[in-house]
Amino acid sequence: MYEKTRVLLAGDKAVLIEFGNSISPEINRKVHNMCIAIKQARISGITEVVPTYRSALVYYDPMKMSPDELKAKLFDLERELGTAKFPRPKVVEIPTVYGGEYGPDLEFVAQHNKLDPEEVIRIHTSTDYLVYMLGFTPGFPYLGGMSPKIATPRLETPRTKIPAGSVGIAGNQTGIYSIDSPGGWRLIGRTPLKLFDPTKDPPVAIEAGNLLRFVKIDEKEFLEIRRAVEASNYRVKTFEAG
Repeated sequence: MYEKTRVLLAGDKAVLIEFGNSISPEINRKVHNMCIAIKQARISGITEVVPTYRSALVYYDPMKMSPDELKAKLFDLERELGTAKFPRPKVVEIPTVYGGEYGPDLEFVAQHNKLDPEEVIRIHTSTDYLVYMLGFTPGFPYLGGMSPKIATPRLETPRTKIPAGSVGIAGNQTGIYSIDSPGGWRLIGRTPLKLFDPTKDPPVAIEAGNLLRFVKIDEKEFLEIRRAVEASNYRVKTFEAG
């Protein structure tokens, strides 16, 4: 984490506020707390805040404030972060069916790491993953916290279409494809949840700063939950982190 936070111009309608130059849960938590503080302050002229791994992009209306005025307000908010109270992150359960047609690369991940498939599943479901940020496609979560025991290189040739909900591994990261898209991650399973649905408000099922917990289900449960999701009769299970 930087000794002094940096605020950089990002075009004529945004500034970038940087808290460090590495990826860590501590820096990312400060990013999200700052985003919460900005939203709670309801500062006239700020139009949007976008969190990333180690920084936040703050959009503003230059007709209502100057960059220097915005910087001053941001530094004031930062000084109050140490004494402010913030809600604990939410844990979001991601029901996932592993292997078979839903996770065609599960066997490869197991062989690559000299494990059996069930051990890969056990390791993958044994931790809560921090959603550092969303990007790549709408609602795609960049997750931290995967065990190096199941790290696996990407495909040499990406697939041209991966079904939405597919759970994959690429290097030391795991993630969920939010929409049908090309991709080169090793697919180990699939969730019936819709991470992105433009007909909903909000359209994304999870938020940056949440924790995700993968929960193993079988194919029957997958199909039942998918039907409920499609009928808008499924409530995503969330609870406050301990």
